[in-house]
Amino acid sequence: MNNVKKIVASLGAGLLLVLTGCSSSNSAATIGKTDIPIATVQGTIDQILKERAKVDTADMNIVAGAELNTNAIRFHVISVLFDDIAEKISLKLKDSEIAARKADIILQIGGEDRLPISLVGAQIAPKDFSRYLRTVLIAEKIGEALKSQGDPSTDGSGIQKLLVAMAKEKKVKINPRYGAWDYESGNITPAADNATVKK
Repeated sequence: MNNVKKIVASLGAGLLLVLTGCSSSNSAATIGKTDIPIATVQGTIDQILKERAKVDTADMNIVAGAELNTNAIRFHVISVLFDDIAEKISLKLKDSEIAARKADIILQIGGEDRLPISLVGAQIAPKDFSRYLRTVLIAEKIGEALKSQGDPSTDGSGIQKLLVAMAKEKKVKINPRYGAWDYESGNITPAADNATVKK
């Protein structure tokens, strides 16, 4: 599960997205014609916090507040960008592949009854798990395609370049209430008055 988390998190850290205010106050972000409602991002945050309350998180390295909020919107933006890349290069992903990866993870963690606590540790909302796996599988397939074309990178930089290019092509826009895009660090700087942050 940690590997699943690290793949998408590391890819998200370096994206150079174009930041402007969204046209709709109900939008957390827009990527081209795709809208990510604030309710979707908040739903992710609320479910993560709800699931945390059910388990002992004392030994877990989890984030809260603005950092949790930033992670949530980053995940949704990146998942859309991966979908857009997959569509552009005609990369197909079957539901059976997602189901197989889920089954493999459940086997690795010792059974389905261990999945809730594993998701808490990985800071993934249960409702987003299939979407998360879809994003990871697309990233892996893109990485394999790049390798077959002679890309020598092993740190995900080749995939990151595709994400950067797609973000520029689609014109990613993030609602200012979620913060500002820091072009030097390649990350989102949370807004101090972020209304969606849960304390």
